[in-house]
Amino acid sequence: MTLGKGKRPRDPNQLAKWVVEHSTSETHETSPSSAALPSLPAPASISAYMAAMGRKGGRIGGKRRLVTMTKEQRRKAAAKAAKARWKKRKSAP
Repeated sequence: MTLGKGKRPRDPNQLAKWVVEHSTSETHETSPSSAALPSLPAPASISAYMAAMGRKGGRIGGKRRLVTMTKEQRRKAAAKAAKARWKKRKSAP
């Protein structure tokens, strides 16, 4: 693998690494010290935060969609949903 101003590597994985190193001006020899890295929050708190964001977006999205749809579009969406519900019941004995 050639680094610097020479030929780029042919292997896709090595090429990707080369591109990232050159675009961020970092090489594999230089790495940040562990003291400079910020501490990450616990996975449980991240999960709870993301779940709350999803619930909020879902509540906003449905209401906004209802406001922007015409009466005919709402009617078609409701009919499609009803067909899907009834289709599930018929296929399951």
